Amino acid sequence: MIFVTVLALAGLPAGAASVDAVIKDASGVPLENAVVWAMPKGEPPKVKRDAAIEQFNKTFIPLVSVVQVGTAVRFPNKDEIRHHVYSFSPARIFEIKLYAGTAAAPVVFDKPGEVVLGCNIHDHMVAYLYVVESPWFAKAGKDGMARIEGLPPGEYEIHAWHFSQGAKPEARPVKLDAGDSKASAAFSVTTRVMPPRPTAK
Repeated sequence: MIFVTVLALAGLPAGAASVDAVIKDASGVPLENAVVWAMPKGEPPKVKRDAAIEQFNKTFIPLVSVVQVGTAVRFPNKDEIRHHVYSFSPARIFEIKLYAGTAAAPVVFDKPGEVVLGCNIHDHMVAYLYVVESPWFAKAGKDGMARIEGLPPGEYEIHAWHFSQGAKPEARPVKLDAGDSKASAAFSVTTRVMPPRPTAK
């Protein structure tokens, strides 16, 4: 379960606002690579962004990525060996068979949800992609802090997700009035035990 506290700070200059989120596990340890996003009431705008998940030293880089629905993601292979990238996740099932350099075409992620990535040749290679419907998202650093920027006034639900959590993301409402410039959100995420990330062989 995720418990969320949201506080809107009013009385500040009008304009695009931000949400500062802190994501920790149940014992208070910051969760690096947690993903947060703000879903508006109504249809969110589509923002075209470039995205890439590299393979280097038999490792996916970055470990965690977040994109909006409809984003085409490239998978450049910067190793001197070939990789076979795949996912069996319901949000996007695909495979890019053995290749070196840049794959012929990017993969379009057209459904929201978690996508676990692997390499059919190197079992230790694992990465996570979370696909959201909103263009307003961010990823937490080592301190468990993430900032969602560029939010126009309106009503939102703030969501958080981490690849180690044992439940689906939860959300709580936040309202940003025209005079607000910042809001804050604190997340306590119940996680499951994850195996250590293997190193390249």
